[in-house]
Amino acid sequence: MTTEALDSQLEPKIQPVRLRGRSYVAFVFAPAVPIVDWLTEIDQTLARSPGFFVGKPVVLDLSAVDLSPPAISHLLLSLEKRNIRVLGIEGVDAARLASNMPPLISGGRSCAVPQPSEEKVEAARPAPPTSLLLDQPVRSGQSIVFPEGDVTVVGSVASGAEIVAGGSIHIYGTLRGRAMAGINGNAAARIYCQKIEAELLAIDGFYQTAEEFDAALRNRPAQAWLEGETLRITPLN
Repeated sequence: MTTEALDSQLEPKIQPVRLRGRSYVAFVFAPAVPIVDWLTEIDQTLARSPGFFVGKPVVLDLSAVDLSPPAISHLLLSLEKRNIRVLGIEGVDAARLASNMPPLISGGRSCAVPQPSEEKVEAARPAPPTSLLLDQPVRSGQSIVFPEGDVTVVGSVASGAEIVAGGSIHIYGTLRGRAMAGINGNAAARIYCQKIEAELLAIDGFYQTAEEFDAALRNRPAQAWLEGETLRITPLN
């Protein structure tokens, strides 16, 4: 056996990074001046429901106030003393955030969250939908995230757009962007499209990029599914 062959056998096989997505609902705190009065309202909420915010992700929205870096640091410390840990900060210039502060974040979407006084009636509310239907194309730059279940697009997904779903993804048009299904560990999820020109396909974190697709699949109806830890992509007909 040659030295080159031996080195080839000993060389560890590089595994691709497994991409996984996960969505969390974060509480957004939007301070108002005077900050002391706003903190008093927080204390009143905690008095009614002790521990309600413990372990919950919190985002601090500073767009409505003009705070100096020391004031931001003092506000973060005041919240930490109340067992409220801030995950990220938005609505402020990055230059005002010190290196030891939570990171600047953006791109969050508004959603309904339960209030402390509503915990007892939560069970009476209708269950959230388990599928999302989009009856128009997804444009470049758009990101559709639906961790609760399947996503169906009656149209195409442009290059630079992405669909992220907890279940399967159905594209009744050309898929040119990225599609990531089964993001919460659903290995049985699948991806279907009428014409595959995708930049990336992923199921439960296992993925293939456009460079890895079989050339015979281009511009054809296709489906993708997981076989063990391997993403398979085959024609639909």
